[in-house]
Amino acid sequence: MSKSLFWLSDEAWSAMEPHLPRGKAGKPRVDDRRVISGILHVLKTGCRWRDVPAAYGPPTTIYNRYNRWSQRRIWQRIFEKMAAAGPVPDELSIDSSHVKAHRSAAGSKRGNSRKRLAARGGRTSKIHALADDRGRPVAFALTPGNIADITMAIPLIGMVAKPKRLLADKAYDADSLRNWLKRAKIKAVIPSTAARRTPYPLDHKAYRRRNLIERMFCKLKNWRRIATRYDRHAQNYLSALALAAIISAWI
Repeated sequence: MSKSLFWLSDEAWSAMEPHLPRGKAGKPRVDDRRVISGILHVLKTGCRWRDVPAAYGPPTTIYNRYNRWSQRRIWQRIFEKMAAAGPVPDELSIDSSHVKAHRSAAGSKRGNSRKRLAARGGRTSKIHALADDRGRPVAFALTPGNIADITMAIPLIGMVAKPKRLLADKAYDADSLRNWLKRAKIKAVIPSTAARRTPYPLDHKAYRRRNLIERMFCKLKNWRRIATRYDRHAQNYLSALALAAIISAWI
């Protein structure tokens, strides 16, 4: 077995396999472990689907599994189940990261709602994420690159069980978010912007832990198809995020 190929370990497979869909009528699926390993190889190396090594099987089989399960949100549901397992963390961090989109990601018809590229400012997307107190991703959202970070804060927090504290940088310093967090009984650990006449008190010790989400984005962007968006459809790119998060943090 070539060391340059990505293969799911026995431990990783035992953690992921129980969450795969079962009981669907029709022809039995091709070996799940081999096909998913091929998908992960493409996401990690950034190669084209047609160039997937023969050891994983036909490229069409690898791509079709990834695409069809993406459209059914299967990859995201696996991530959500694994991320929701265990105790609710006391602390979450929120942040976003820009992603450059390859020209191949901007070729569909105007108005396609499944596309999430910036209308202005070039071909960019923005990943919005929540990370737990161990730096593991627990929720994602994808927007055009010109969307303000704070607009996705409440929707993201609504996807998970409410923590006791939320760590965020100055981009999230707004009275609307602070008041919402107060009503939800979530402590805001957010530094005030220079424009505030009376800064809010900041728990500096807790705020230092916000670097966990910065490191989380660095780990995710070690996957070349995360660092550069090649997928035209937002759902496919979100699936890549889900799979990279599972392998890098939840297995």
